[in-house]
Amino acid sequence: MKNLGGLMKQAAQMQTRMQEMQAKLETMEMDGEAGAGLVRVTLNGKGDLRKIHIDPKLLDPVDTEMLEDLMIAAHRDAKTKIEATMASEMQKITGGLQLPPGMKLPF
Repeated sequence: MKNLGGLMKQAAQMQTRMQEMQAKLETMEMDGEAGAGLVRVTLNGKGDLRKIHIDPKLLDPVDTEMLEDLMIAAHRDAKTKIEATMASEMQKITGGLQLPPGMKLPF
């Protein structure tokens, strides 16, 4: 039973660290860009869009499709960076513990 008590204590500590990480991610902002910086977006750690910057050179009413594509690419870039940061933080919390495929924390 001694091991069970230690395991429960470790689980509680991990839960506390995960809550701290989630709070940190909420305040974090990540930039993504496309078109060599002509379109930039900023997302918070939860993936919510916070800012969009579009270089005035792209504001051509005839070619809106390219601008739309660049906005999507910039959003994807920022989202990828957030996911990589989150995975890195989770790696720190779990101490390198490999989770089964498809299982993500927090549950």
